[in-house]
Formats: sequence, C-alpha cells, structure tokens
Amino acid sequence: MAGLVVIGLIALGALIGPELSPYSYDAQVLVEANRPPSAAHWFGTDHLGRDLLTRVLYGARISLAVGVMASLIGLTIGVAYGAIAGFYGGVVDNIMMRIIDVIYGLPFILYVVLLMVVLGPGLDNVFVALGAVYWTGMARIVRGEVLSLKQREFVLAARVMGIPPWRVVWRHLVPNAVGPILVTVTLLVPEAIFSEAFLSYLGLGVQAPVASWGVLAAEGNRALRSAPWALFFPAAFICITMLAFNFLGDGLRDALDPRLR
Repeated sequence: MAGLVVIGLIALGALIGPELSPYSYDAQVLVEANRPPSAAHWFGTDHLGRDLLTRVLYGARISLAVGVMASLIGLTIGVAYGAIAGFYGGVVDNIMMRIIDVIYGLPFILYVVLLMVVLGPGLDNVFVALGAVYWTGMARIVRGEVLSLKQREFVLAARVMGIPPWRVVWRHLVPNAVGPILVTVTLLVPEAIFSEAFLSYLGLGVQAPVASWGVLAAEGNRALRSAPWALFFPAAFICITMLAFNFLGDGLRDALDPRLR
C-alpha cells in the first residue's frame, strides 16, 4: 500500500505539478543558473537557469509514460505468445520457446541499445525498442501458467463441449492466470523506466528540450561539482519510483498467490 500511495503521488505530481508551477520547464534564465535549493526554487536550478522541480515533475510524465507503454506492449505480446505456446504444446511450444531462448542469450539492454541505434533517438522509438524486447519474461510466465491450467477439469470440459481453442484460451486460461500477469506487469514498469533513463543518459533516448529523468540525470552529471542537486533529485525520483513499483509487485504477489495466504 505504501508503494501504491507513492506511485499515486508521483503520478498526481506529474499530471498537475507542471501546470501549477510558476516556471516553465524549458524557460531559460541564465542569470539564475546553478542556484541551490531555496524558497524560490525548491530543487534549485540547472545550468541554464531552469527550475529543477518543474523539470523533474515534467520528466515524470515521460518516464512513467515509457514504463506504462512498454509494459502494455510487453503484456499484449507476451500474453498472446505465452498462451499460444502453452496451449498447443509439442512442436509449436518447442519452436516458440527456442526463439525466446535465443533472445535471452544476450542482455536485454544490449538489444534495446542496438534497436535505438538503428531506429534513432526519440520517444516513439523508445516505446518500440522496449516493447520489442520486454515481452519475453511475460511470455514465459504465461506459458507456465497455461501449461498447468490446461489439464484442469474446466478446461477439459470446455474442449469436450466443442468450444474453439481461441475461446478456451481467452475465456478460461488467461483469466485464471491474471494474478501472475498483474505482478509481472508491475515489475516491468520500473525495469522499463530504468532502461529509458539509461538510454537517455547515453543520448539514445528522449532528446532535448523534452525532459525525462534520464535526460535530467545526464545533465546533472555534467554539472556534478558545481550543482550536485541537479543530479541528486532526478536520481532520487528514479530510485523511489522503482522501489515503489517493486513494493507494489511484492504486495500483489502475496495477495494473489493462494499458497502464501
């Protein structure tokens, strides 16, 4: 619940914070450059005199959007792929799982970096690159759940009644695997947020003047000696958000797993 409250507060701040702030996220006031936190600028200012609190709240929009979109893409592809592999089994399952094994052969972040180099920097390309890679874990989990569920009596009864296979999968198998699916989705969001921050830090993700937490961390690192707060605040928000989503995922796992009750 604490993780859910923190996520709600960050999302609320991202939605209304930049609108309520008296400063624009991209307004440059060079005479205010590298000012430390004060009553006028709670998080201080960056090297171009922009209010850091406003930019951190605006960056939350980008980072949370990346996390949610990448998770939704991974959810869609992973559930469909894993359900088909688990339901049909045999040769179909072996071929589909060997494809995932090949993808698992290299670190995910390397695939994402290669895709971003090919596609080019940009927010839309970040969605595509992360969504194209982060579905494999979901597929494995759904496949395992479907393999255990398809031998249950209600599934056998549905097949004996002549219900089409696609309807058995989407009306009987997938809904009964919703617990592990929800937990996996909540754990995919912080992973995608961290990956976007890493890409933006390398200059392969979101590009200026759009500000994500990764862009802000990269800018703050360049001014670490003169303005350490420019790195501290975006890095702190990345850590807090990742911890909150992980706490939420652990809580959902405990609540939805009957073996832990």
